[in-house]
Amino acid sequence: MELDVKMTLDSVLILMHDNLLDRTTTGKGAVSQIPYDSIKVLKLRNGCAIRTIHSVPTLEQALIHAKGKIMLNLDKADAYFDQVYALLEKTGTTRQIIMKGSQNASEVQRLYGNYLQEVIYMPIVNLDKPTARRQIDLFIKDFNPVAFELLFVNDTNRLAKEVEKIIDGRSIIWYNTLWDTMAGGHDDDMSLIDPDRDYGYLIDEPGARIIQTDRPQMSLDYLRGRELHD
Repeated sequence: MELDVKMTLDSVLILMHDNLLDRTTTGKGAVSQIPYDSIKVLKLRNGCAIRTIHSVPTLEQALIHAKGKIMLNLDKADAYFDQVYALLEKTGTTRQIIMKGSQNASEVQRLYGNYLQEVIYMPIVNLDKPTARRQIDLFIKDFNPVAFELLFVNDTNRLAKEVEKIIDGRSIIWYNTLWDTMAGGHDDDMSLIDPDRDYGYLIDEPGARIIQTDRPQMSLDYLRGRELHD
């Protein structure tokens, strides 16, 4: 499960996608400018902007709830790596967490080097950038990451067609199908029309072994139909 993380004025890590409270809660204002005591009394809004009974959870609450059950992919959390790591140690969830970021290899070493033996870190590499091939090579050489999250806008991207051979089984290839610009146009909406052109393409062509989707049941049904998932 992917979770987005933000920090309150008093340095409490909460689950929140936006920088502002306005869209997803009954409150208003920037998360970073409001203390947690003022946020915890708010209610979350659903996709239709209707108030629900649910409050804004903290990252610590989520870690405790998920402990021993599922992996958590923390998005927008690398800005708070020190504080996140302290919570992982406190809750005993260090090896259940995937931290990720789009910094280059040298920046990852400088910023997070102290944690990389303990935490699963996944580089995000935009295959449309001219430095993408070099960054993949450097990450493999220096970090041997468990996985890469790869991005490309159009499936004419040449590197996307070659990256499976370049990585050569040393890391898992991860694609995100939430938006069409993240996986060459092969997104969740396409899966409604033809899953072979969405999930199937990403598996068979650029070699995806993990697909991040908002339609998990549909993707599981497809994978099981192809005997690619238990």
